[in-house]
Amino acid sequence: MTTPNVLILRAPGTNCDQETAYAFELAGGRAEILHVNRLLENSAAFDDFQILCIPGGFSFGDDVAAGRILAGMIQNHLADALARFKDAGKVILGICNGFQVLIKSGLLFQSDEHGPPATLTWNDCGRFDDRWVRLAVQGEGGVMLDSVESLYLPIAHAEGKFLASDEETLKRLEAAGHLVLRYAGGENPNGSMLDVAGCRDTTGRVLGLMPHPERHIDQTHHPRWTRGEGSETGDGLAVFRGAVRYFA
Repeated sequence: MTTPNVLILRAPGTNCDQETAYAFELAGGRAEILHVNRLLENSAAFDDFQILCIPGGFSFGDDVAAGRILAGMIQNHLADALARFKDAGKVILGICNGFQVLIKSGLLFQSDEHGPPATLTWNDCGRFDDRWVRLAVQGEGGVMLDSVESLYLPIAHAEGKFLASDEETLKRLEAAGHLVLRYAGGENPNGSMLDVAGCRDTTGRVLGLMPHPERHIDQTHHPRWTRGEGSETGDGLAVFRGAVRYFA
């Protein structure tokens, strides 16, 4: 099996980079954490990696809006390099703040003459929400959700409500198979349209999700593991294994 190199992209305020790197290494990858400034200095560094992950946290303090500043840096300075990365058949994962960056930078969905087709905005409750949620995979999940039907993962965000630009666009995104991860069991912690918790691009190699798979990779991460609940391998590890397995 080929061991893919994984780039964990860090920015000021990122706080899940170490956990995400560990999850990728546990899944069989070789992870390296790089600050966004190193990529701005040398965007050719992307060539050394097969997987890019933008982890969770509060990049640049979520000033302006969650993920907006890092997304702007990508749009203005790294768009060409990341287009080449994506066109080369590589894999991109965005977790929580990383999902916000993927959407707001255009890496996940391309804008049209009316602007971006969707965004992630404030939870209906108007505050930060931290809880465990049940998730279901809808249709073809793509590389990182291949053979996955359900997940039990924690969320921790204030701006996780998936909002399409209009109902027609929402229907188009659903029909195209982009809305692959949904809150299940009657849970929708942020008011997302169609219970959307994560999306994939047309290739299936780019995935963004609000829940944190890196926070459930071991049975002891399960909130009720002392009562015998949860499996030996935490649900979230499947996401990282999917990305690594793609390069087998």
